[in-house]
Amino acid sequence: METYKNVIEKNKELILETFSYIWRNPETGYKEWKTHKFLKDKFEALGYTVVETEGIPGFCAEADSGKPGPTILLFAEMDALIIPSHPDADPETGAVHACGHCTQTAAAVGVAAALKAPGVMDGLSGKVRFVIVPAEEAIETEFRNDLIKKGVIRHIGGKVEFLHRGMLSGGDMAFMIHADVQGKHHGSMIGGSNGLISKYAVFKGVSAHAGGLPHKGINALYAANTALSTINALRETFEDSQHIRVHPIISCGDVSVNAVPDRVTLETYVRAATMDAAVAVNHKVNRAVAAAAAGMGAKVHIRDLPGYWPRWNDRMMMSVLKKAMDEVLDVVNCDPDCWRASCSDMGDMASLMPTIQAYVGGAKGVEHGNNYQICDTETACVDSAKIQLIAIRLFLQNDAQKAKETIAAYKPYFKNKEEYFAYMEKIDRDFDAVTYDENGNVTLHVG
Repeated sequence: METYKNVIEKNKELILETFSYIWRNPETGYKEWKTHKFLKDKFEALGYTVVETEGIPGFCAEADSGKPGPTILLFAEMDALIIPSHPDADPETGAVHACGHCTQTAAAVGVAAALKAPGVMDGLSGKVRFVIVPAEEAIETEFRNDLIKKGVIRHIGGKVEFLHRGMLSGGDMAFMIHADVQGKHHGSMIGGSNGLISKYAVFKGVSAHAGGLPHKGINALYAANTALSTINALRETFEDSQHIRVHPIISCGDVSVNAVPDRVTLETYVRAATMDAAVAVNHKVNRAVAAAAAGMGAKVHIRDLPGYWPRWNDRMMMSVLKKAMDEVLDVVNCDPDCWRASCSDMGDMASLMPTIQAYVGGAKGVEHGNNYQICDTETACVDSAKIQLIAIRLFLQNDAQKAKETIAAYKPYFKNKEEYFAYMEKIDRDFDAVTYDENGNVTLHVG
């Protein structure tokens, strides 16, 4: 495999240039236009035909072996988080790559360059489709819901939006490598991670003078605080085996200190190891929100958005990635029984095709924290590119035998994307959770 490692080494400067630019120009989901242009220019300069999609950042580009075989989807995420206290955050937007997606795009450019090198695709059967995708982080929910209302997007997650738009049609299997807080030349793989429902609730009260006429007001902030307390009281009803996480924040409450707050937004995820469990807990959360609003005489509007499907890493793909990682890294920890409560729209891919998300070191600090840094670009970017190139070779060599075996053995949760979308659309709700009639009777609507 030395040939494949060497061809990545020859493109090391390009990889690190890509990392540096994207780290210094962080953009959040569905806003990654500078990132889009930079990466598009890189792919086109390498000789790729870039296929864009209307109205949003991101694109696909294919490397074709010239022989029939499966299509591997190689994902790289473009978006950043919002952490204004991070020292490298954009001073205007607060955006920063505190999850390390900039390493994915850097590695993808390196792999793309390598596959154009003479002889690298010799002996392979099939295609590699680079999927440079926006909006993995499920943040700025109201902004994305506004895009949905305007018809710009249909789904909050970039991979799901690409799936909806047909950008992934013909894909047979999917993988990506994510930066992680591990040692130099270290890597790991786990069994999987949670799915989620994204939601926000807008509490609507009545404003009044907080000192002179508080009895004339209805305090939306108190309604939201009551909802937070009620959700906390529900936690002992959550099943441990489902790895449930509910972590609400008050994301909007613009008021004056001398006025009773009349509009407050509560935002949260409902995460679980199965989507059925997430749906059940979400029902409880809606009940708590509606009851809290009714207790204060307030109204509340709930927006439930289908988020991400739980991610199950394919065991056969894991064995291939383990071989590739062993060729490059000093230490590889593989724990198929380990489960994380974090979420990714790679899970949505896993519901339809064999999928894996592996991890390499190179980061330090706390993921999504204001001390997160990529401290070792050699591991996070260059090693990642080497592993991906070797994995492509292992999957597609010998008439793509290993890829074909993996695809044949996989049992997807859904038969096709139409069945997947039919399930997820049942979660999509937009409704008033409390109504009052003329006699003062209250009706709660919780879904």
